[in-house]
Amino acid sequence: MDLFANEHQTPQKADRVENDSSSHFPLAVRMRSRTLDEFSGQEHILGEGKLLRRTIVADRLTSLILYGPPGTGKTTLASIISNLTGAKFKSLNAVTANVQDIRKMIEEAKFFSENQNKRTILFIDEIHRFNKAQQDVLMPDVENGNIILIGATTHNPSFSINGPLLSRSLIFELRPLNDDELINIMKRAIADKERGFGQLKITIDHVALTHIAKSSAGDARRALNALEVGVLTTEQGKDGVILFTRAVAEESCQRKVVYYDHDEDYHYDTSSAFIKSIRGSDPDAAIYWLAKMLYAGEDPRFIIRRLLILASEDIGNADPQALVLASSALNAIEFVGMPEARIILAQVVTYEALAPKSNASYMALEEATSDLTKETVEEVPNHLRDKSYSGAKRMGHGEGYEYVHKHPDHYIKQEYIKKKGRYYKPTAFGYEKVHQEQLKKLGIE
Repeated sequence: MDLFANEHQTPQKADRVENDSSSHFPLAVRMRSRTLDEFSGQEHILGEGKLLRRTIVADRLTSLILYGPPGTGKTTLASIISNLTGAKFKSLNAVTANVQDIRKMIEEAKFFSENQNKRTILFIDEIHRFNKAQQDVLMPDVENGNIILIGATTHNPSFSINGPLLSRSLIFELRPLNDDELINIMKRAIADKERGFGQLKITIDHVALTHIAKSSAGDARRALNALEVGVLTTEQGKDGVILFTRAVAEESCQRKVVYYDHDEDYHYDTSSAFIKSIRGSDPDAAIYWLAKMLYAGEDPRFIIRRLLILASEDIGNADPQALVLASSALNAIEFVGMPEARIILAQVVTYEALAPKSNASYMALEEATSDLTKETVEEVPNHLRDKSYSGAKRMGHGEGYEYVHKHPDHYIKQEYIKKKGRYYKPTAFGYEKVHQEQLKKLGIE
């Protein structure tokens, strides 16, 4: 059968994830780790005794999803598994694959299971690109064990992968690599004579390596790409040495890329840290997260909406000017536009971070809403009802209402709701202390 022409290769070289030492491949591909001992980072899932490492070493894989930002090792892990497993290893890229491709892989897997008692691992890169129907095609065979699925994605699988598929898979989150891990990867590439630049004479100092590492934001592929560009574009000296300086590193990196999606985890996690830093009165942290969002291209309107909400929810009457300032900033950034709008946002952020905090008005609304849903709904007292329309007087609406401006201090005690209780409980912080004193003066304790 032509479809299974290579079934006697164990495992099939043609199906392996690329790990070629040929010089025409990018350095990041050539230097892809071949063993778990070479692999850098992800100690939380691949350290000694950790579940994923034990599973790979024992070749007892179940379906799993590898989730994390670019350059953290998802495809490399698949490559390592392909080298270690006794199972047949097949791979697809969800960007180019279709349902027909999936069905072909599944039919092959069934053939080898029935005729050779051999398991098949199907690696799908960028699995989040498959729509619901394409993911559903995989479900029966993942369920029956005809294939062991390994999916790689930069998107949160909770949102991008079907629930039934998730429930049958182990999910492992890969984290951005730290600077030391990136530096070690680059040093290995410089020293490797087979796949890296070990045949060249390169002098590179720690400052240059550190600059690339910091500019790569945890992405090993980006770090190796910058290293490759620097090495290949820098002329050798008379002594045959390539001098890789800080200046070369800066040229090779160009603008630092901050990984930041605009509708998923990195967007919401960063904005969450931003809001919590302001709420926690840390202006430095708040400014950092603001800078990250703006650097990554976040819409200033999204930021100012969050600041408007925070001004009422977390600052409230402790400093009423916070809402006034945020409202003014909304108009100002629309008028000024970027990049100057970032200066206006910075002013609001630092003001709100250092403003006295109170959620008393917000909590008052929450408690009142809770009572409204749990208890009998209060009727409007008769003396407070509208008496402006024809017939209202006949029904006694408005009778007994006291117009406060006719009384000293523009106040007279009267009933505005039958329910007894307190919702608004101002704190002693900022301007709310004035409210606290006013309530005491009115005899409302």
